[in-house]
Amino acid sequence: MRLISVNIGQRRLLRTAGFSEETGIFKTPISTPAEITPLGLVGDVVADQEHHGGLDQAVYLYGEPDYAWWSVQLGYELAPGTFGENLTISGLESAALHIGDILQVGEARLQVTAARIPCATLAARMGDPGFVKRFRAAERPGAYCRVLQPGVVRVGDAVTLEPYPGVAVTVAEMFRAFYNPRPEAESIRRLLETPLAERARAALEE
Repeated sequence: MRLISVNIGQRRLLRTAGFSEETGIFKTPISTPAEITPLGLVGDVVADQEHHGGLDQAVYLYGEPDYAWWSVQLGYELAPGTFGENLTISGLESAALHIGDILQVGEARLQVTAARIPCATLAARMGDPGFVKRFRAAERPGAYCRVLQPGVVRVGDAVTLEPYPGVAVTVAEMFRAFYNPRPEAESIRRLLETPLAERARAALEE
């Protein structure tokens, strides 16, 4: 796998028929090296800090195969950063990652902590009020990560995967559990044994 795009978002006002908000979801690929800190990429804006960002959701990843699938479904090419991800990676199918997996990207070590749950901001970004349902049905959510080791990353860097040695729960399984109104106790227990992002853990515990 390789890092094919590094994407940075600036603060922007997003207006739709139903609401307006400041957002950092509009990401633009950059060609210069980027520094990843424990709170994410230097220069990247996280406007909604209640639901995004923080130590456990510092970096968002999306895969080139997922983009290829969406391009077929939508009938047009999507540029890296369209889904608001910080890092776009070749050969990465996000749903198959496991919570706790570690990705070495350039100098940085990232640990998968959660699936991305779509919201109205994503639908507005895509110009489709029904896109949240479409994104859910696709089960290609991308993955949030915490930063185990800060460092500099560059387009073209190799990306290696270290599988999590503990309880095996895929990003897809975590994604489905979020939408299950009556998840089985065993499913919840398994998820809570993984190094989940704290927002996801709090929701499951509740």
